[in-house]
Amino acid sequence: MGVQTKICGISTREAVTAALEGGAAYLGFMFFEHSPRNIAPESAWRLAQPARGKARVVAVLVDPSDAEADRIAQILKPDLIQLHGKETPARARAVGQRTGAGIIKVLPVSDAADLDAAREFETVVEHLMFDTKPAKDAERPGGSGQAFDWTLLSGRKLERPWLLAGGLNPWNLTEAVQQSGAPILDVSSGVERGAGLKDPALIRAFLDAAKRV
Repeated sequence: MGVQTKICGISTREAVTAALEGGAAYLGFMFFEHSPRNIAPESAWRLAQPARGKARVVAVLVDPSDAEADRIAQILKPDLIQLHGKETPARARAVGQRTGAGIIKVLPVSDAADLDAAREFETVVEHLMFDTKPAKDAERPGGSGQAFDWTLLSGRKLERPWLLAGGLNPWNLTEAVQQSGAPILDVSSGVERGAGLKDPALIRAFLDAAKRV
């Protein structure tokens, strides 16, 4: 049957090639200075060109200003903007309206109560993403490589196709899908050989495993 996949935090041509050849549905580019995956908009635009018409291009932003959202949208021309900060439903709607991009809103999860926020966003976004809630003193809102309890999502009825993130890798994705019911998987650090260094072989292994779920 297989599930859809998103390779996030891409910064090299080799990673793009591996993702597209493996059938990734989404390619994510990170625009956040505290991330080892941070990339210049112009570099992301060049890397994204082979993906046009094959996979959806995603710009990952954290609590962006209007100016930042506009600049990324104008340069990269993403299909989707992934909001990975503390954006409200009103802010998510506003970013989508001003940029013309679909919105993915990331919701941090550590317990069942954290999933309640999904209801507020479902009417204003194209996708929700559930990711591991970061530690209080963390510099980054994601990319920790840590998983949360996937069974919290089991049986949940959501209005939008949603993504599961946090601690996924080629060896645990089958278990993640079985426990959560996720239709789309998002991976970043789980296909790296070092912080921010995507490994084409691990990308291919992840995508191959996703096809067998």
